[in-house]
Amino acid sequence: MGQMVIRNIDDAVLDALRRRAASAGTSMEEEARRALAAAVGMERGAAVARLADVRQRVGRLAGQDTLEDLRCDRRRDDR
Repeated sequence: MGQMVIRNIDDAVLDALRRRAASAGTSMEEEARRALAAAVGMERGAAVARLADVRQRVGRLAGQDTLEDLRCDRRRDDR
């Protein structure tokens, strides 16, 4: 993941971002990431659809999946 520094952000924008983050129970940084993703068309719904498309093209991977690993661990713990 990349990083960026944004200078000269208007105080009103920062205050609005701070309020938005507080009401969502997230950090200002997370709210800024969400706003930037939405601004370039990478909202969660679009990202989920893109991931589903990739999964369909790749297909099911060979080997045991994570859910089966959890079930095995739980059976072992129950003994």
